[in-house]
Amino acid sequence: MGYAIISEVLPNSIAEELELEIGDKILEINNQQMNDLIDFQFLWADEEIDLVIQKTSGEEILYQIEKDYDESLGVVFEKAIFDKMRTCKNNCIFCFVAQMAPGMRSSLYDKDDDYRLSVLQGNFVTLTNLKDEDFDRIKRYHLSPLYVSVHTTSPDLRVSLLNNKNAYKIIDQLRDLAEAGIEFHCQIVLCPGINDGEYLERTLTDLKNLWPSVKSIAVVPVGITKFTKNPEKFPFITRDYAQNLVNYIENKQQQFKKELGDSLVFVADELYVKASKMFPSKEVYEEFPQTENGIGIGRIFLDEFMELEKTFPKEVSTKSYVVVTGVSGQFVLTPLIERMSQIKGLDLELKTVENSFFGPRVTVTGLLTGTDLIKNLRGLPKGTNVVISKVMLKQEEDVFLDGLTVEDVQRELNINLMCVDNTASGLINQILS
Repeated sequence: MGYAIISEVLPNSIAEELELEIGDKILEINNQQMNDLIDFQFLWADEEIDLVIQKTSGEEILYQIEKDYDESLGVVFEKAIFDKMRTCKNNCIFCFVAQMAPGMRSSLYDKDDDYRLSVLQGNFVTLTNLKDEDFDRIKRYHLSPLYVSVHTTSPDLRVSLLNNKNAYKIIDQLRDLAEAGIEFHCQIVLCPGINDGEYLERTLTDLKNLWPSVKSIAVVPVGITKFTKNPEKFPFITRDYAQNLVNYIENKQQQFKKELGDSLVFVADELYVKASKMFPSKEVYEEFPQTENGIGIGRIFLDEFMELEKTFPKEVSTKSYVVVTGVSGQFVLTPLIERMSQIKGLDLELKTVENSFFGPRVTVTGLLTGTDLIKNLRGLPKGTNVVISKVMLKQEEDVFLDGLTVEDVQRELNINLMCVDNTASGLINQILS
């Protein structure tokens, strides 16, 4: 069992009234200890609460509280998991964590495979490390939706892909959860020549047969860095391959729409870019169920841009910016930069940065590092205004994946680095402000 450490006390809350403080620990609720935020949420739902707090001084205090059923305590915790995070027991042939550069911050080497983080934060899990009591808890608390890395429903191939003898159970596990009313979003990391072709057809059919418990299926390309030990296993995704794959998935969407009234399966934006094919309309994406997996972000960005374009001024005071993007992002940003360059007074340059840190096969903007920026932007005039997306940075911190900070890059290049939200409005507001 663990304990919940308070990292923030919200104003006008029960916690503030009790004078709880940052660093205080919740040890028990109604004589029960907690392993995670899920336990806390279920225990706190009572209207009469015995709350045991350990103050930062070490003193333990019992608070007896009467509250409404839906009244929150009013705190934020340091972590959603109060005991030990469940780690990944697989050794996937395409594991991105195993392809990290040496010497990076320790958290980047964490391989979580924790069903609790799947429910609470949308992390993808493989279900290979769950015990019977874990499945029982998921059903009892109705922990849904789960985000599941399926990759293939072929038992032998999944065992081979994940290098885990327990990986063959996936379709039985999903069927069992579906019968208990659990829903899930699935992903397929596609490896050309390995889990595509007839294997992909089988996987999509098996998952379609579990609809509506299966809420969405994402097909995303395997990510290969220059640190991989076996690059020969993963051929480059060519334009022709991407075009054939996108066409295949779009046909599946039409088939599923006709059969189920739901597109169900979606292709990563990166594959549309590799295919040199425009993203489908927003209607195809249904409710955009997997934007965090790179599904539909390009369509959202372009639609927002086209809406905001109506408000563009004809002229602004003289301004100059260099806008940085990864190789894939160029596809989306080019029309925006070309259109905004027509505004009198604006001098805009789109700078496409190839990923030298992880290697050229990594093309998404979010995996660019401070090292990449320094290498590719050196030589810009002193004081140049450079705009980057916050997607390159650690959440809530100005730190790149390689450990360099925004300040480090600014100092090295002698430029002004401006970090904006990864949206059309974020970029446009910065340029026109």
